Amino acid sequence: MTKTAVVLVALAVAIASSPVRAQSSTANWAPVEEALGRKGVMQPGDVIKFSFPRSDLAVTVGGVTLKPALALGGWLAFKETAKGQAMAMGDLVLTDDEVGAVMRALQSGGVEQTALHNHLLNESPHVMYMHVSAHGDATKIARTLHDALALTRTPLGPAAAPSAPSAADLDTAGIANALGVRGKLNGVVYQVSVSRKEKITEMGNEVPPSMGVSTAINFQPTGGGKAAITGDFVLRGSEVNPVLRALRDHGIDVTALHSHMIDEEPRLYFMHFWANDDAVTLAKGLRAALDKTH
Repeated sequence: MTKTAVVLVALAVAIASSPVRAQSSTANWAPVEEALGRKGVMQPGDVIKFSFPRSDLAVTVGGVTLKPALALGGWLAFKETAKGQAMAMGDLVLTDDEVGAVMRALQSGGVEQTALHNHLLNESPHVMYMHVSAHGDATKIARTLHDALALTRTPLGPAAAPSAPSAADLDTAGIANALGVRGKLNGVVYQVSVSRKEKITEMGNEVPPSMGVSTAINFQPTGGGKAAITGDFVLRGSEVNPVLRALRDHGIDVTALHSHMIDEEPRLYFMHFWANDDAVTLAKGLRAALDKTH
């Protein structure tokens, strides 16, 4: 066989095999998708992620009405740990009156709570964030999570088609240049994710960045080149106060500091923030904070 023929055969095999792997990976999660009532999206690290945005809520902070993609995006992520078994993590966005019923339903189904707290300050109505974790049969976990969410006003029908990306009134190129990291538009919200360099584990299982251990930075345009920003920095203990000082030195308020998990290695802290000012100027402040992290 000629060299050309060998190359063509290899290319044909690669093309033919790639879709099979992708379909197989997605098909493995079909029972979980059925239990949750919506399709998931495959993420790096063999993680499937489901979004549950609180599009039913009209939450305001300082006169800014929050887009779900800015700070109201509940989510669940699953990763296979053994045949038929999985680890699941997530963050449920709840109103005060929903917390108790959801906690009871999750506990009765074997899904644990690893944190319950605020992410924002002075929002109206008040919103809580419940971080969840489970190990075991993926479909059973998904059913428990679905049944718990059914006790809330979270929209549970098939996920709406994503809104068309729009960079109107937001200098995304300037933001990316200032941050040194490019993001992507989710509707009008510009979202940036920055992974840590360490390997994160929980109960001996690796937790990929796509399961909630990446620093998240979101920009929502508020007019005149300004943006409301929020998200969370994922930090080691030694980084907490240097990052806090860097944010405050650049006019960015720290709104919460807490854990999201319980048994992770290394130990991580999550610092939430808020500001509404010139988007590129804020990006420079966020870059100064990122420079204090690994």
